[in-house]
Amino acid sequence: QLQLVEFGGGLVQPGRSLTLSCRASRSDVDSYAIGWFRQAPGKEREGVSCISEVGGNSNYADSVKGRFTISRHVAQNTYLEMSSLKPEDTAVYYCAAVRSVQNMCGLTSEGYDIWGQGTQVIVSR
Repeated sequence: QLQLVEFGGGLVQPGRSLTLSCRASRSDVDSYAIGWFRQAPGKEREGVSCISEVGGNSNYADSVKGRFTISRHVAQNTYLEMSSLKPEDTAVYYCAAVRSVQNMCGLTSEGYDIWGQGTQVIVSR
């Protein structure tokens, strides 16, 4: 069973940048689409960004377009680079995976069946 672990959360000031990492336990993670989701206190989990299994396609929520960039590299890591952070970006961020062969990905949490534990991001002065 593939397992995911997120790294990189923390406290950051508004306007600053932060990069989250999602590390997979197996090398065949390149057969999985990866998504980043977040959940703020009192709110539902929302899709932030995703990248297809071969990295050729990605999607972003409107709220983060132009500020967040998703990428995946060798060594089983997927990254979410977040810039121009806002207080409303404060949330627990989760990465998730689903086996895929379509070179596509979606931002609906029901489409993913493997989840990490999450990492907290706080954007505040």
